[in-house]
Amino acid sequence: MPLKHLPQHLPLQRGMRRLRKAARLRLDSVRRTVDLSHPARSPLGSAVENCVVFEEGVRRPRDCSAAEALERVRKRDGEAFVWIGLHEPQQAELDELAVLFGLHPLAVQDAAQGHRRPRLVRHDDTLLAVFKTVRYVEHEELTATSEIVDTGELTVFAGPDFVITARHGGSGSLGPIREALEDSPEQLAQGPAAVLHAIADHVVDEYEAVVEAVQDDIDAVETAVFSADSGRVDPGRIYQLKRELLELKRAVTPLTRPLQTLADPLRPLPPVTPDLHPYFRDVADHLARTVEQITSFDNLLDSILQAHLAQVTVAQNEDMRKITAWAAIIAVPTMGCGVWGMNFAHMPELEWTYGYPLALVVMGLACFAVHRSFRRNGWL
Repeated sequence: MPLKHLPQHLPLQRGMRRLRKAARLRLDSVRRTVDLSHPARSPLGSAVENCVVFEEGVRRPRDCSAAEALERVRKRDGEAFVWIGLHEPQQAELDELAVLFGLHPLAVQDAAQGHRRPRLVRHDDTLLAVFKTVRYVEHEELTATSEIVDTGELTVFAGPDFVITARHGGSGSLGPIREALEDSPEQLAQGPAAVLHAIADHVVDEYEAVVEAVQDDIDAVETAVFSADSGRVDPGRIYQLKRELLELKRAVTPLTRPLQTLADPLRPLPPVTPDLHPYFRDVADHLARTVEQITSFDNLLDSILQAHLAQVTVAQNEDMRKITAWAAIIAVPTMGCGVWGMNFAHMPELEWTYGYPLALVVMGLACFAVHRSFRRNGWL
């Protein structure tokens, strides 16, 4: 877009950003209303948010303990599974579940400690999937210290007849995902792999929403840099945006390989069924597009930063040329005053009545000529 057209689109861009920000705030409000971490909806313990049994894609009417749920599921012989949701679990709580469900000790250690890269690991017939969740932090105006991206962690154990999810940090509740799956019994009937796909799809959708919000901030910075008042733009805002974008990139990019593995029909992983491979491939395609957007944003911010530094350099050069031009103009009368200020007995025109005004006129004409020359060359 040409620079001369930017001011015409500023009100429209700002209006669209306000509408998108208001929509995101309403969405956050809705999500908070279904947060299962609320004590009223977490009666099972300090870390357990829910323990639900699904039989042939239909939820059993009441919650129960993990041992009771597993016993009920094993009696159905592959036609049911249990979904246990945890929030900030302690090592002791995970150890109990590890003994009950036969989880690998290294996988349990990863779920307890958190702060892991996104990855996918197979332990016998159980899959360990680690997702980095992201959330956009709303702000009125981007500053050099604004926090834009808040990250969390979500660990998923998917076995033949169970799904265990453990949330850490700023990741949102999985309540909306569970409620959406309950409205689709056909999908839930495919077992724990359907839950794994729904979680991966939800995480990638959150990536796309955050990327769209970050693009608004980048557009605002770009508009400010190329505006008429670009000299007052704080470069710290651009650096902060790059730091937050780097944090987003660290959360999103490593997930590419795990999703490609889940989508690969040539290397099937239990409990993923062949029918779900196309769905995981669709999630992987969405993630690839998101990674490309983040990479392009990083390159764009580099260009914006370089453009801003170039503008600052040009402005400084312009100031230096003006200072140099005025110094040259002032040097003309300074030289004349310096010559006639010498204490010699014999100097021209000392006794002439019109010598003083003539010297002033000559110095004024010389200054005018120098000033006009600098104006013609664009220095003033």
